[in-house]
Amino acid sequence: MTQIHLSDAQSVILSAACAREDGMVFPVTASLKGGAVGNVCKSLLKRGLIEEIVAADPDTVWRHDADRGPITLRTALHGYVVLGITNAPAPEGIAANPAWEPLRRRTGSKQDTLIAMLQAERGASIDEIATTLDWQHHTTRGVISGVLKKKLGLKITSEKVDERGRVYRLS
Repeated sequence: MTQIHLSDAQSVILSAACAREDGMVFPVTASLKGGAVGNVCKSLLKRGLIEEIVAADPDTVWRHDADRGPITLRTALHGYVVLGITNAPAPEGIAANPAWEPLRRRTGSKQDTLIAMLQAERGASIDEIATTLDWQHHTTRGVISGVLKKKLGLKITSEKVDERGRVYRLS
């Protein structure tokens, strides 16, 4: 299972939403100032831990959409799984099966190619990745640490190989 690291504010908001019977994020009980609640919610949305739904209660509106009207936020299945909640009854509209499916990726993208290279038995070095994807070395390292490890929560190991340099593998 992938591991996602949450900030204290993200953990508090997500835990409070998961504790509610309906899984709703609002009203937020955390004592955050200014636009911090919005920033935390945007981050949770981006990671797929919460989702937008049509708001039934006008006091819980997150934003207004031209097509759908008032929108609020609810915990997504992935949010329950990240917090380790697998036996709680899922709110209506959330798949009851706790076997989370990974976030969808476009096939044929550079990210998809990189993941395939790291899943190979022999792994991939920075030089091999940079050559294959036509990236600079610093870009390659940034994608591995930022996108793959932090954003997607993938576990990547590395080891020094004499002929190839540092080799990275998806474990």
